[in-house]
Amino acid sequence: MEQICQSCSMPMSLEVFGTEQTGEKTNEYCKYCYENGTFTQPDTTMEEMIEICVPHMTGEGMPEQQARSILKEVLPALSRWKVDPLFVKLPTQVFNGDIE
Repeated sequence: MEQICQSCSMPMSLEVFGTEQTGEKTNEYCKYCYENGTFTQPDTTMEEMIEICVPHMTGEGMPEQQARSILKEVLPALSRWKVDPLFVKLPTQVFNGDIE
């Protein structure tokens, strides 16, 4: 199975693996997304990442709408963007006793 970056979904090989703070390579993220143990663009949202990735995919000949569709399906399942159900914000009414 091909390794992909868990931030941008780029197919990866050893040459593009990101690095941990120790300098050790990580096979979880590419060097464009992750260097020295931190994200290269830590404040980027998933929607912004889609906008960053679309031109790279269309540059390879993929239609823009197809690229967007693929990214909108794939990115939410990647480690960086996956929502942890323990941290999903609940409506404040739940804590105020307004919702039964």
